[in-house]
Amino acid sequence: MLLSDEADASLASELKSPISEKLPLALEDGPSEKEAASDKEAAGSKDKDTDVVAMRKRLDELEKAEKKRSESEKKKEDEAKKKEDEEKQLGDWADMSTDKWTVKLGGHVQADYINWVNPDSAIPSTEDNFQFRRLRLVADGAGYGVYDFRLQMTLEPDPGQRTLSVIPSGGGSPVSIPATVTTPQVKDAYFSINELPGLGRLRVGNFFVPFSLEQVTNDTNNIFLERSIPTQGVFAADRQVGIAAYNATDDKKFTWTTGAFFAAISESLKERIDNNQGFRLSGRGTWLPYYDEASNGRYLVHTGAGVLYTDNPNNQTRLSARPQINEGPRIIDSGLLNASSTTTGNLEFATVWGQFAFQSEGFLSNVDLATANSEMVRGGYAHVSYFLTGENRIFERFGQHGAQFGRNVPYSNVFATPGGRGWGAWEAKARYSNLDLNSLNRGVYDDFTIGMNWYWSDRVRMMFDYIHPITSSTAVFGATQSDIIGTRFDFNW
Repeated sequence: MLLSDEADASLASELKSPISEKLPLALEDGPSEKEAASDKEAAGSKDKDTDVVAMRKRLDELEKAEKKRSESEKKKEDEAKKKEDEEKQLGDWADMSTDKWTVKLGGHVQADYINWVNPDSAIPSTEDNFQFRRLRLVADGAGYGVYDFRLQMTLEPDPGQRTLSVIPSGGGSPVSIPATVTTPQVKDAYFSINELPGLGRLRVGNFFVPFSLEQVTNDTNNIFLERSIPTQGVFAADRQVGIAAYNATDDKKFTWTTGAFFAAISESLKERIDNNQGFRLSGRGTWLPYYDEASNGRYLVHTGAGVLYTDNPNNQTRLSARPQINEGPRIIDSGLLNASSTTTGNLEFATVWGQFAFQSEGFLSNVDLATANSEMVRGGYAHVSYFLTGENRIFERFGQHGAQFGRNVPYSNVFATPGGRGWGAWEAKARYSNLDLNSLNRGVYDDFTIGMNWYWSDRVRMMFDYIHPITSSTAVFGATQSDIIGTRFDFNW
């Protein structure tokens, strides 16, 4: 290593300075001035040589240290560049083979009270009732970088197919009576692998058939007691056993899903023993023409379309609906239809504009009857909601089941302490839904519902629905009108 210009100048100056400047004055009683000067000049020259040698030695040491430091830094830079090149080849990925499962346990409780305020006299079985609409335990897991799973089982009692043998009080032979049993049902039971090139997310197990915005939105995130007339159990399939692929563009403006499923596996028995299993094929695509990133989706417009083909098990199908409550008579019913298949298409539209939200779907279904020509049946719904306390509905561009509505979050939870109070969030709502089976000579069912939701937190709410079902003269019980009030306390964790 060479000396800097400043070091060279300093050394040169030091070497050229008069020797006399380095020596003390001669003592008066010492050697003669000439002799003393000669001795001092020799000593100064010797000291100067020693200083130069020491300085050069130090410079050599510094040069070696600098060389070693430079080599160390170059090695670090080479290693960093190598690591950067490897990361570029892998993108954002890292090998997670040694990772493990992370499991989160949860649950869901919904307690309903249904009051038939003004039932039509033509409709039977209109008793008021209380029930646990949902009692469920859930396990959600994620691990190994790209895997996830979900297992959800029910605990709510449900009438089973079993009977009990009872001996009459007066004696005699046992008689069989229907038994209400707690039969755990399999709701969600699936495994997913994510980020597959070209496929995105691949899922296998028991889960929602990807068709219809309202159907794939979890019940904890829908805003009415029950889904609309033409969705669950009518035109849209519930959970089924199958396989599906989900994908989206990087900006999540476009999503698409397709799947294949068995048509009817019993959630209670967890099996179907039959040579004619039936199957479903589904496809759904969505587009977000507008999404306000700055407000995290407080303003958005969603559109979508889907198709669902069903090869009916045993060449039979049935279209029926209750009056927007879980327990009660079916006030529109096609009865069992001899139909080899049904093909249903739908269109989706939804917008969130601040506190206001609007959601609607239309369905058109072709029923391939065995004894006649195919018949077209239709239905649809539209509903609006408005947060009186300023919040907005949450929308997930690519959620658990693709594009769907998420969990609403109040600005303030419900609480009361010496330090203050919170009132939660209040949401007003109204809905119209319709099912038209006139082509099958089974009538029309129109439903009007208004109500209010009170959110205590993002996971606790109370729901109030006033339901007014109307059926036409060719429906099961003829032309009817009724009034029902439904209340629900809903919490999950």
